[in-house]
Amino acid sequence: MKIIMLGAPGAGKGTQAKKIAAKYDIPHISTGDIFRANIKNGTELGNKAKTYMDQGLLVPDELVVDLVVDRVQQDDCKNGYVLDGFPRTIPQAEALDKALAEFGDKIDYAIDVNVPDENIVKRMGGRRACVGCGATYHLVYAPTKTEGICDVCGKELILRDDDKPKTVQKRLNVYHEQTQPLIDYYTKAGILKTVDGTVDINDVFAAIVEILGA
Repeated sequence: MKIIMLGAPGAGKGTQAKKIAAKYDIPHISTGDIFRANIKNGTELGNKAKTYMDQGLLVPDELVVDLVVDRVQQDDCKNGYVLDGFPRTIPQAEALDKALAEFGDKIDYAIDVNVPDENIVKRMGGRRACVGCGATYHLVYAPTKTEGICDVCGKELILRDDDKPKTVQKRLNVYHEQTQPLIDYYTKAGILKTVDGTVDINDVFAAIVEILGA
């Protein structure tokens, strides 16, 4: 079972990817993790990626696809995997399909965790981070015992720049421009499944399990 998770920043796709990985005993693969592992292990692909990252440049699509394909050919992926945060664009999706086809493989499901923009702006605007230990909270979903104070170390909480409404809206605009076309791409491929990401986390997961089968 090879799965791609789609959804805007803050839609909760990472949370659902972890739950899928745990239930079906398949690896949860994020491009960030792949980059870190390859760079740490000093692989040829990792060193190539590092030269771009050190200059603050985006790693080119072909190299990202090479890293992902290298990862999904490892033994722990023989029963499937969940890709989280990749592909982000149509060229990446096409390159991934082509590379997988070369060894007789393909993606089975693209699951879109669908949440309207206004919900995401509200959701992310409610996040708070501790200035001391970095613990994260949410005003509604995971509040602290004392308002504005970290449960772990007692330091104050802040709204990170990343979570400010203006920044969130910018990120959402980039998502709609670059990643939204993937919805059409995977719809045409006949593998797109959409779940309502506005409901409780466990209800979202129950809907995904219904799609994938117990």
